[in-house]
Amino acid sequence: MPQITVDYSAELDDTFDRRGFALALHPLVAETVTTKVAACKTRFRRVDESVVGDAATGDAILHVSIAMLPGRTEEIKAKLTESVLELLAAHIKSADDLTVHTSAETRDLDPSYRKR
Repeated sequence: MPQITVDYSAELDDTFDRRGFALALHPLVAETVTTKVAACKTRFRRVDESVVGDAATGDAILHVSIAMLPGRTEEIKAKLTESVLELLAAHIKSADDLTVHTSAETRDLDPSYRKR
């Protein structure tokens, strides 16, 4: 049920371990929100062009969005978001010429959500 989307700048192709991140993220999500690992689905969307502030180059963005069925408290969602940010740091190789701006959110799915 957790629908996870990761948007990342193209500059992170060689420095962001996407598969490793997803494989570590799924058990973290399952434990935090009491669901099964098999229910977690992550898709990665490469962003070919991004601009941060007034920087011409040298900045990259990485945003994780987790959407779940309603029922979790705001505290649980905040705890998950913080844990995701910590996990991200462990899966990005440092690059001296690149500043990575990470962010995350955990939110409820819209009531219209359906799956098969």
